[in-house]
Amino acid sequence: MSAAALQVDSGRALGFYGAHIGKKAVMAVTGFILFGFVVGHLVGNLQIYAGPEKVNHYAKLLHSMPGPLWGVRLALLVVVGLHVWSSFLLWRVQRKARPIGYKKKANLNSSYASRTMLWSGPIIGAFVVYHLLHFTFGTVLPGGLARLPDGDIDVYRNLITGFSQPLVALFYVVAVSLLGVHLFHGLWSMFQSLGVSHPRYTPRLKQFAAAASFLIAAGNVSIPVAVWTGIVR
Repeated sequence: MSAAALQVDSGRALGFYGAHIGKKAVMAVTGFILFGFVVGHLVGNLQIYAGPEKVNHYAKLLHSMPGPLWGVRLALLVVVGLHVWSSFLLWRVQRKARPIGYKKKANLNSSYASRTMLWSGPIIGAFVVYHLLHFTFGTVLPGGLARLPDGDIDVYRNLITGFSQPLVALFYVVAVSLLGVHLFHGLWSMFQSLGVSHPRYTPRLKQFAAAASFLIAAGNVSIPVAVWTGIVR
């Protein structure tokens, strides 16, 4: 492909992103990718209920492929950056369109999830940073990361140690509950941004968004609760 063709394609891409619909499309696509990651991450974490051997083997399998693992991490970092930046730009456009706030907000046609997106996003972002410091790097984990005799990270023991602290467990419960709220509005908005709208299917899509976000939140909440209550020890 020639340099001129690349410039034209780049110009079109930037032009599309510069439009309101372009930013919403980027939000939708990156949100879908992040939704897939959240589901996969939860499936991996739920293996704690199968015992230490199962979840530690899963972690060892991931770390045995450092190239793909770091490739996915870097890709997710780019996706998160695009998602957050597009969200900020859309918020700024909306702010400029309505510089003077309403004396009384009319929230009759907006859900609680949509009204909390602005502050739940940064809170979830802070939670992700803490989560990485907690279980990936072990910086804030008491005693640091526990390891198996062969030197691999003992994921099971680290989860037990981390969630045995009531305040930490409570923080995770609150954070993943907010994630569920964020996901509900995010999934619902994603379908709308991608033009998936039909009188027959729209209610079902909204039900899917509600069910998926609830199950993800419940699955994540169950882990610190199970450790804190001694169900998993």
